[in-house]
Amino acid sequence: MRLIQLTDCHLHADPLAPSRTGIPHRRLERVVEAAARLRPEAVLVTGDVSQDETAASYALAGQVLARLDCPWFWLPGNHDEPRRMAEYRPCHASLDLGGWRVLLLDTQVVGQAAGELGEARLAGLASRLADDDRPTLVAMHHPPLAVGSAWLDALGLVDAEAFWRTLAGHECVQAVLCGHIHQAFVGHGPGGVPIYGCPSTSDQFLPGSETFAVDEASRPGFRVVDLHGGALATWVERVEP
Repeated sequence: MRLIQLTDCHLHADPLAPSRTGIPHRRLERVVEAAARLRPEAVLVTGDVSQDETAASYALAGQVLARLDCPWFWLPGNHDEPRRMAEYRPCHASLDLGGWRVLLLDTQVVGQAAGELGEARLAGLASRLADDDRPTLVAMHHPPLAVGSAWLDALGLVDAEAFWRTLAGHECVQAVLCGHIHQAFVGHGPGGVPIYGCPSTSDQFLPGSETFAVDEASRPGFRVVDLHGGALATWVERVEP
């Protein structure tokens, strides 16, 4: 089973609108073309699909993602407008990947760049973890740990400690996939659970930066996650913009 993660597309209603280093719509097209060549069984977009929160930006994303020869799914990020997003395509709470499952978490706090799950979402997560002992991936927009950039770490998941307490004792959780950080990243949470960050399909952020900085030398990309039995293999692919 091959799952591909895309993230942080930051599309505008205008497909020619530029970002800091290129044109997000054009870059998404090239990333999707490259991802499709790897023949995934499913594709997941982990938030910030839109930059301007318009219905047209979600329609543009959907038109590009429809070129994939597999099902695709998305969850909201801090830049998204969930109602317009869901009007175009519903946001799922989980994905069934046969011997595996993916739990999709909404970490958005309206009007805030940082994320939070809150008591109700954490209680729902605990219930879902208790219901099924299959190998599980947890996907969310905001990273649940520091990534080493001061400005980004101030905009992460504010209730990360509560998140890890919820995961404690659930050995089915094999990894966490996150967006938001616009860079490849590998870290480990309590108990050694791996956390994987993903390059943006648009601009990349400079790793280790104290203040906001774009990594102009880095290319757009995506993460490949191969699931075999109870084992996971993952790596990042880069795409020429």
